[in-house]
Amino acid sequence: MISRAACAALLSVLSQGCVTGPIPERVISDGRYAMGTVLELTLEGLEPRPAARALDDLYEVARRLDRLLSIYQPESDISRLNRTAGQGRQRVDSEVEEILKLSIAYSELTRGAFDVTIGPVVELWREAADRDAPPTALELAAARELVGPNRISVVSGDGVSLAKEGMRLDLGGVAKGYALDRMLPLLERHGIETALLNFGQSSTWAVGAPAGSTGWRLLVRAPEGGFAGLITLRDQALSVSGSQGQWVEIGGRRYGHIIDPRSGEQLMRARQAVVVSQRASLAEALSLALLVLDAQTGLALVAAQPGCEGLLIEGAGEFRSTPGWDVAVRFEPLPKPDEAQ
Repeated sequence: MISRAACAALLSVLSQGCVTGPIPERVISDGRYAMGTVLELTLEGLEPRPAARALDDLYEVARRLDRLLSIYQPESDISRLNRTAGQGRQRVDSEVEEILKLSIAYSELTRGAFDVTIGPVVELWREAADRDAPPTALELAAARELVGPNRISVVSGDGVSLAKEGMRLDLGGVAKGYALDRMLPLLERHGIETALLNFGQSSTWAVGAPAGSTGWRLLVRAPEGGFAGLITLRDQALSVSGSQGQWVEIGGRRYGHIIDPRSGEQLMRARQAVVVSQRASLAEALSLALLVLDAQTGLALVAAQPGCEGLLIEGAGEFRSTPGWDVAVRFEPLPKPDEAQ
């Protein structure tokens, strides 16, 4: 799955520079490059030295998982699995087994709209962009033969096998959320009850509420510029996916960077999907699925998951949401640029 770090669906946390009223004491913020983007951490309630130790431990989670999961690091477990596809079972770290089990479950949950085996189709579209010609039907069919969660076998403690040579895992659509989920026990260990973990402005965990506030307040971008609205999060994970955040022009047509794993086609329409959940990895999978599926099916899927709500914004500015969305995040729509004048 392609990484969504560049889609920048969230602008900023209002409590980091745009908050009104007094700034709470003992707030420590830091941003460091991790997993191909910037991980911004805001911790409240610790003195500087304990906060510095907590920040180092949290960033180490991201660095460790990047070493295991990145397709851009040749020695990662995922890169090794891709190289040995079709060659039998390979021993991997227990966290790799865990995220792959989750990914298989999420693929089944979303009826294939989320799929970490999408790598061969992603590579095909990259080659198409280089030659400025879209893939042929035969090329897409051949790549899709290598896609599907049923082609991954995970046995706890005994490793992972990819059924066919040429298979290629890409965990860019779930790895950041998984990393945020893995950071939560560290917050508890360090005695932190209020924190915002913001990964590349696309995957976020909002823990507790800043002093004097009911929650963390964030702006959400609209698909084609401007801002769609303001949300308030407390003890919720958030994922935002956009179909046109990155795009390429092939043969004179503009293609988005999100691919429908079921067809192998890139999305053409501008959409933004926002999902809240009690697990960041699940929110990521659901937000990608919400982009790919038709609106009614996608929103019904999100609403059916306990603790999950979602918003789908079409390019023209049409809002569709699950029944509990407004209550869950206290959504405040913002006027469109032409309406604000």
